[in-house]
Amino acid sequence: MVTLDKVYHASHILKSVIRSTALIKAPKINPESDIYLKTENLQITGSFKVRGAYYKISQLSAEEKERGVIACSAGNHAQGVALAAQKAGIKSLICLPDGAPISKVEATKSYGAEVCMVKGVYDDAYNKALELKDEMGYTFIHPFDDELVIAGQGTIGLEILDQLSDVDAVIVPVGGGGLISGISFAIKSLNPDIKVYGVQAEGASSMVNSVHDHQIEKLESVKTIADGIAVKEPGKLTFEMCEKYVDELVTVTEDEISTAILTLIEQHKLIAEGAGAVSVAAALFNKVPVKGKKVVCVVSGGNIDVTILSRVIKRGLFKSGRSCQLVVELVDKPGQLVGVSKIIADHGGNVTSVHHERANENSDINGCFLRIIMETRNQEHINEIKKALVDGGYKLV
Repeated sequence: MVTLDKVYHASHILKSVIRSTALIKAPKINPESDIYLKTENLQITGSFKVRGAYYKISQLSAEEKERGVIACSAGNHAQGVALAAQKAGIKSLICLPDGAPISKVEATKSYGAEVCMVKGVYDDAYNKALELKDEMGYTFIHPFDDELVIAGQGTIGLEILDQLSDVDAVIVPVGGGGLISGISFAIKSLNPDIKVYGVQAEGASSMVNSVHDHQIEKLESVKTIADGIAVKEPGKLTFEMCEKYVDELVTVTEDEISTAILTLIEQHKLIAEGAGAVSVAAALFNKVPVKGKKVVCVVSGGNIDVTILSRVIKRGLFKSGRSCQLVVELVDKPGQLVGVSKIIADHGGNVTSVHHERANENSDINGCFLRIIMETRNQEHINEIKKALVDGGYKLV
């Protein structure tokens, strides 16, 4: 079982390896509450995962180290295991799902690990790792369902209490449940009054479903930009710990995750991956009761692929009302574009893209469509421009 002694021991072991990440005040995330960010995205390897991986590997016997270690991961655990194995001077083989971001694959290789790409998602990589473990005699380093790994992640809970002793609540991203198990255990053991909330992506709600139904449930598939928490089935140990120590589990949508990533970039100059931003999304959109409370959002990782980041920013802009697409139905005659453009400009909108289309079979033969993308301030600003266009006699589709 996980014990507080193990968490403190892990904290001692990790002192010379990891950084105690900063707790940053974030007043604009939710003005009705006092939000702080625990910046594990600035951890070495760009994620909290190195804590559990390093502590687990540090406790292996000489014989186990001799045989080498194997792990499976969507990316962050892979880098943690690879770095820990490199520092211990032992061999590591990492099974990665073939959809893992290229940046995470290359980073894992850079820490000296051998990488095996597996078709499918995390769970498929997990099964392949178990197969190779039995075949080659490696020691398997589980990404979440292991008491030493959980104890390593629990060191974040100790740091939060040291940095903000009067914290009311902590919001934690949840995939397989190792991070929230460690944090909730450490915090509840030292102060049971502090609330701990878990957040999953709507498209990967395995722990939410399992805790709700009081039994471990496996999803048929997972789909989310938060690849770091795209897990079909929670662990046995982590499920039990979540039931015991976590106050509530909620989900956030893809649009909410995208908005949270964008908010962290703009307001705090922090890059978070989807999995790392779900805690911030929960606070932003009041998914958990944070009003009037001192709340820590654990930003668990920052290893986002830059190609995904550009798409996420675009989606976040649309969700927050900073960008808008309008389709205007017009009569196909000279001067129409000038009239539309003038109204948008007079109301402070900035057109970034215009596409003119001839009418289709369902509209007037003399009609055409104007597809406009513009930069706006917020949803209220969009509504103001739409109203001005309608009042000007234009038909919005």
